[in-house]
Amino acid sequence: MEELPGAVGTSASLALRLGQAVFAIASLLFMCLDVEFYSYTAFCFLVTIMGLVIPWSLTLAVVDVFSVFGKRPARQPGILSIVVIGDWVLSFLSLAASCSTASVTSLLLASGGFCGVKLCTRYQLSAAMAFLAWFLSLSSSLFNLWLLPSL
Repeated sequence: MEELPGAVGTSASLALRLGQAVFAIASLLFMCLDVEFYSYTAFCFLVTIMGLVIPWSLTLAVVDVFSVFGKRPARQPGILSIVVIGDWVLSFLSLAASCSTASVTSLLLASGGFCGVKLCTRYQLSAAMAFLAWFLSLSSSLFNLWLLPSL
C-alpha cells in the first residue's frame, strides 16, 4: 500500500494533528482571556467545540506518534472509519463555530458600544484560529477518506 501523506500513521498526519491542537488551544485562549464570552451563545459554542477538538487532536497525535516511531501502521478499516467520521463531524462543527463567532464579532463591532475594540479583536483572533484549526481538520479528514477505500 502506498504511503499517502496526511493519512493516519504518517509524520504529516502528526504535523496536522499538532497544528489542529495548537490552533484550537490558541482559539480557546484568545476567547477565554476575558470572562465576557459567556454572554453570547456563538462564543460559548466556539469554546465548547474547541474544547472537543483539543483532546481529539491530541489523542490522534499520540496514535500517530506510536505509528511513526513504533513502525506499526494503525490502518484498520474500523479505526480509520471512526477517525474519518470524527474528523468530519468536528470539522463541520469547527467551521460553524468559527463562522458564527466571526459574524457575531463583526455585528458587535458594527453596532458600536457592545464590546471594545481590544476585546472584539481578541474575539476575531479566536475565530481566525478556529478557522485555521478547521482547515487542518478538514484536510486530514480528506486524506483519511481518500485512504479508506484502499483498505
